Amino acid sequence: MTRIAQAGPVKAGENQPLVLIAGPCVIEDYPVSFAIASFLKDLTTRHGIPFIFKASYDKANRTSVSSYRGPGAQEGLAILKSIKDELGIPVISDVHWPQEVEKAAEVLDVIQIPAFLCRQTDLILEAARSMKPLNIKKGQFLAPWDMGNIVKKANSVGAKNIFLTERGSSFGYNNLVVDFRGIPIMQQTGCPVIFDATHSVQLPGGQGESSGGQREYAPVLARAAVAAGADGVFLEVHENPDKALCDGPNSLNFPMIEALLPQLKAIRNIA
Repeated sequence: MTRIAQAGPVKAGENQPLVLIAGPCVIEDYPVSFAIASFLKDLTTRHGIPFIFKASYDKANRTSVSSYRGPGAQEGLAILKSIKDELGIPVISDVHWPQEVEKAAEVLDVIQIPAFLCRQTDLILEAARSMKPLNIKKGQFLAPWDMGNIVKKANSVGAKNIFLTERGSSFGYNNLVVDFRGIPIMQQTGCPVIFDATHSVQLPGGQGESSGGQREYAPVLARAAVAAGADGVFLEVHENPDKALCDGPNSLNFPMIEALLPQLKAIRNIA
C-alpha cells in the first residue's frame, strides 16, 4: 500500500518531502493573515519545503463563550481565497457542520476535520463527498488505531486523499501527552501522518477562560516526530504570539520557525 495523499501541488507520504501545514490559529484580519502567509511562503520556498497555509475562519470549539472565534465563514473564506490567489499557495481550514462543506470546498484545497469532531459521521461523510483532500485530526480521546475506522468512513463515499494528524492525547488537568508510536500505527491506514507540534504543547483551558501553552517545547516534539517518521508537521505561527487572539501561548514566532525548518528537513532526509 503506497502511503501518499495530494492537495494541489503538495504531495505527502512515503518517499515524499516533508510537508509543512502552518499559519495562525484563527483569521484575525486580512493584513495579519497575509503577512504570516507571505513570510511562510518565502521561508518554505527558500528551503524547498511543500507548504499549505492554515487558518481557521471559525473556532467553534472554544471552552469559554468569550473566546475569539474568528470572522466567520463568509468573510473568512474570502480572506483565504485572496491569500490563495495572490500568493499561489494551497489553503486549509476547519469545518464544523455538514452545511458548511459546500461553500468551504469552493475555496479550500484541503478540508480539515477538527479533533473534537473526528467521530461525527455526518460531517465526515459530507466532507468526503466533496472529493476534496481531507485532513482529519485524531481526537485527543482516541487511540491511534481507532483512526482506521474513520478513514474507512471517509473511503465509503469515495474519499481518496486523506491526511491524518496527531495532536496529542488528553492527560487531564489542562495537559496533553504525545505517544510517538501513534505515527507508524496511523500510517498503517495507508494515509500520510502529520504531526501537530503546537497543539501538542497546548494546555487546554490552562489560563482559566482560554488555553495556555508551552511553545518552547514545540520544536522538541516536532524534531522527535519527524525522526519517528511523520510525513509532515503542523505548526501554528504568529508574528507576535503574545498578542495573538487565539492560541498565542503555543504558537511559534517567526525566528523560532525559521530556525526549526532546516532542522526538520535534515532529520527527514536522515530518517
